[in-house]
Amino acid sequence: MIPAATSPETLRLARVLTVTEAEGPGRRTAIWVQGCAIRCPGCFNPHLWAAAGGSVVAVRDWSRALLDDAVNAGVQGITLLGGEPFEQAAPLAVVAAAARARNLSVMTFTGYDYADLREWALERPDIAELLAHTDLLADGPYRADLIDHQRPWIGSTNQGLRALTDRYRELEFTTLPDRVEVRVGADGMISVNGWDDIDSLDTLLSDLGRRADRPPKR
Repeated sequence: MIPAATSPETLRLARVLTVTEAEGPGRRTAIWVQGCAIRCPGCFNPHLWAAAGGSVVAVRDWSRALLDDAVNAGVQGITLLGGEPFEQAAPLAVVAAAARARNLSVMTFTGYDYADLREWALERPDIAELLAHTDLLADGPYRADLIDHQRPWIGSTNQGLRALTDRYRELEFTTLPDRVEVRVGADGMISVNGWDDIDSLDTLLSDLGRRADRPPKR
């Protein structure tokens, strides 16, 4: 059974990206939470495993401002990632319900299997609530030996992409491209989101930085 979040009123947050096209269908606001007990070998975000990282936010005030930004940015939904969202199911259910109330869709990633979540939801209202407010669920642990080259957003063939509501019931996942977004800040900090295999990411990132054939402008 997943341990319950210490409080439904607070959320341990790692990162927010107001607009992305790499974390689910269409333009979305992506929310990464901090902490994951599953710790899949080869995980794309091992820096989000530790429960002590990130920052703690008051859910209702924070989500109101976040969703204002999302609506103003013209996104079609929010995506919950981690870390492990279902280890903070109670506060994220509040966020997801508020997003749905604004006609934004909700996609949730989890390393737990859907069948287990449904069983646990019978005894855990927080898990049941987050499932109830999720339109599209990506479930299952990442398996580095089962890389999925056909479906977008997820990493391995054992993982599921499940439309839990009618909103994405007709979506044909294999026709949609995978995307990787690389952002370079003014301070030189590089951030990557989306999905690609490690070899492709190594090739992409090795091309960043000062190039000998491209001298800096004066």
